[in-house]
Amino acid sequence: MARAGLGRAGGVRRGRQRRPPTWEISDSDAEGPAGAETPARARDPAGERRPAAEALRRLRPGQAVRRLAVLVDPAVLEDAGADTLMEALHSLGCEPRAEPQRPARSLRWSRASPDPCPRGVPPEVWAEDEPHVLRLLEPEEFVRGVVQLTQVCGPTCSMPWVTPESPGCLHLAVIGLDTYLWSQQPTAQETQQPEHPAVTCTEAAVGWPEVEEALVHLQLWANVDVLLVASWQELSQHVCAFTKALAQRPFKQARESGAFPFCTSGRWTAGERVARDGMGLRGAWWRQVRQFNRVSPAVADAVVSAFPSPRLLQQAYEACGTEQERLALLADLPVKTGKRAPPRRVGPDLSRRICLFLTTTDPDLLLDLGS
Repeated sequence: MARAGLGRAGGVRRGRQRRPPTWEISDSDAEGPAGAETPARARDPAGERRPAAEALRRLRPGQAVRRLAVLVDPAVLEDAGADTLMEALHSLGCEPRAEPQRPARSLRWSRASPDPCPRGVPPEVWAEDEPHVLRLLEPEEFVRGVVQLTQVCGPTCSMPWVTPESPGCLHLAVIGLDTYLWSQQPTAQETQQPEHPAVTCTEAAVGWPEVEEALVHLQLWANVDVLLVASWQELSQHVCAFTKALAQRPFKQARESGAFPFCTSGRWTAGERVARDGMGLRGAWWRQVRQFNRVSPAVADAVVSAFPSPRLLQQAYEACGTEQERLALLADLPVKTGKRAPPRRVGPDLSRRICLFLTTTDPDLLLDLGS
């Protein structure tokens, strides 16, 4: 019995032996394209959006600030207060590096472009070196430049610190100018008996009015802005804020590069779906009425129930004889409320706003007088 069973089992195994895989090649496969018989795979929209979303995520300020490097000239680090600046940059998340810069005592920003680069961002946004340069000046050097600027004014005046080799976006920073100007004021004894009359007159002639005049000259004729701070702490705050702004720039340009940058991709922004047969138009009209200020769902239901489409409401406006009749067309429409709630109506204010919205030709007309 056991042997017979084994024999039958073996027979079953022998009867179910798998055939070796074979392939058939027809003439149509050789003559036509490979995708002629098999339908082409439809593109997966989610698969195409995934790399774009990943690239956009790398553009966000929290990620982009890590790709910025602040190049600091070694001469800046010789100052005792430079440690405050370096600590602030480290806490920000960017990478400060000590590299020789031209001009001396300056800071420059460098960016590492992501791989791959997002399509919607212009190539110049991912330039390796930013055009902005922040040059630190000692108060004595800045005062000498102020004297030069205030003596000769106009476009022919030679601008200090600005040369043909200067970067396109030059910024100047002076630490402790107020304290320096206060210390250079001559005392009564020095005014009566000056040891160096020429130097004393020049230093005494420079005050805040002359400094403000020099700032205007630099801004108008050289497009150079000057940052006056009292300490390295204030300078560090400005540098960190400027670094954050540079990190946010690619993300903002990518967001604004579309034809309609205010439209955010997502299902929640799709609004009411309208089919080809018109299904959904009533819901879209209801949503449009709800966009007016101070319009509840019950009020929108009253308007849409009386006029199921904006075209029907426009035809009703055209049938009105006077302007006052058009403005008050929707005022007396009843609004459904609860059982114990008093009866309500749409009211003249919303009736006037909807009428003006659908009939006016003035693009600057203010619809809501209570806003």
